[in-house]
Amino acid sequence: MSDPETTRPPAARPGGRTRGAGRLRPGQAPGAFGVAPFLEAQADEVDWQGSLGLNTAHCTIVVVDVEGFGRRSRTNPNKVRIRRGMYRALERAFVTAEIQWAGCRHVDLGDGVLVLAPAQISKTLFVDLLLEALTDELVAHNIAHLPPERIRLRLALHAGEVSYDDHGVTGSSILHAQQLLDAPELKQALAETKAVLAVIASDWVFDEVIRHSERSGADTYQAVETSGGRAWIRLLARRRDLARRRRLG
Repeated sequence: MSDPETTRPPAARPGGRTRGAGRLRPGQAPGAFGVAPFLEAQADEVDWQGSLGLNTAHCTIVVVDVEGFGRRSRTNPNKVRIRRGMYRALERAFVTAEIQWAGCRHVDLGDGVLVLAPAQISKTLFVDLLLEALTDELVAHNIAHLPPERIRLRLALHAGEVSYDDHGVTGSSILHAQQLLDAPELKQALAETKAVLAVIASDWVFDEVIRHSERSGADTYQAVETSGGRAWIRLLARRRDLARRRRLG
């Protein structure tokens, strides 16, 4: 069930144009980290009557957003700390899962982030290690913050072809991941529990990756029918005694 106090910020989803956060950093060569080179042609050189050559690459797609980010009870300072905590949790979880954060492309969404990982990064790292690592990081953040700055995330996991141009990224695979993230079934599942992370995996990711891995917790996923087709939901809370692990580590 959606939060009645929640209003999404006006940041545009990357269905076509994306924001500057998703562009290559200075000194980063086009094509690095699985990002396809941008088209060289200027806009007025494109033959709109003919075929259009696309720059595409296969990516693992991770989209997250913060539950209730825009609710009125959260001030702007609260939101800034939440964003900082979200990025810190993601970056640390990627390190734990042995996925190079800098080797992925990121597009800021205001209340979340789109992450595109190149095809050479094993998808099993996302389902075996990343989700539980992210859960631990969210728990750690919430222990250290007051309720208005605590984070519960929704996360969609998909994979497919992504198209690049000099404005950013687009493609049906990205749109499908975003549809999954906005699925009422996922929002309701998180709202009805105390979990800190609600994951929705596309049917393709579940069938090709999750169910074949003995470390993915495949039996903890529940099949749901969304407007975009079948998907699989998993809720994660506290994976293990975080305080004890950090005391010993």
